[in-house]
Amino acid sequence: MLDAAEPLVNLETKLLSGLFAIGLTFVHLFAGKLRFLEIIPRSRWLSFASGVSVAYVFVHLLPELSAAQEDFTTQVSIGIAFLEHHVYLVAMLGLVIFYGLERSARISQQRNRQQGKGEVTTAGVFWIHIASFAIYNALIGYLLIYREKPGFLSLLLFFIAMAMHFIVNDFGLRENHKKPYDRIGRWILASAVIVGWAIGTNTQIDQAIVAVLFAFLAGGIVLNILKEELPEERESRFWAFALGTVVYTILLLFAE
Repeated sequence: MLDAAEPLVNLETKLLSGLFAIGLTFVHLFAGKLRFLEIIPRSRWLSFASGVSVAYVFVHLLPELSAAQEDFTTQVSIGIAFLEHHVYLVAMLGLVIFYGLERSARISQQRNRQQGKGEVTTAGVFWIHIASFAIYNALIGYLLIYREKPGFLSLLLFFIAMAMHFIVNDFGLRENHKKPYDRIGRWILASAVIVGWAIGTNTQIDQAIVAVLFAFLAGGIVLNILKEELPEERESRFWAFALGTVVYTILLLFAE
């Protein structure tokens, strides 16, 4: 059951989550240096990282959200039917929003290519993408404080899954936006993690809201992973994706 409404008031725990937040910023700042990720067929490490992120969502996150849904429906007496499924609706919303963002980037690239401007997006699409992912990253930074379960192990598992997810996201964003992403985009996204964490250290939110935030995150993770793994031109490594899924699933099950 989600048990994250209480903030991490302990100074030692705040510092620990802060170190993990800094670690996530380094992923965005230095993932571009990992040139071996850019190969075609797709790097086995990117596919492995995608598998880790998916395992975290389906094995660890969604079961917790299901428990939170049951608590929410018993606490809320408003007779609105959609509240019975609000966690899953929010997860679907996260998936739809990030699908829309990806489509806008693809369409922008196609138009610029047809006009002889190269395989890049327009400035407007770039800023919409960066703003959206900055909010996404700030949410992840925030949830370093308000996790679905308290404790160091929960924090470590969340950090590993999000670090793998950031590597995949960074690769996709760099591929879409090229130099503008390297010049400014990655710095904004890295900073957003720290901003989200800082807000979390000074703000307490209700348990039901934590469930909603994690649901949105789950939907975003699933879409961002699938859009990177499924396109035929990626020539993704299924065995590496499956291995990442299996390895992290086993780790999560033993950590329960």
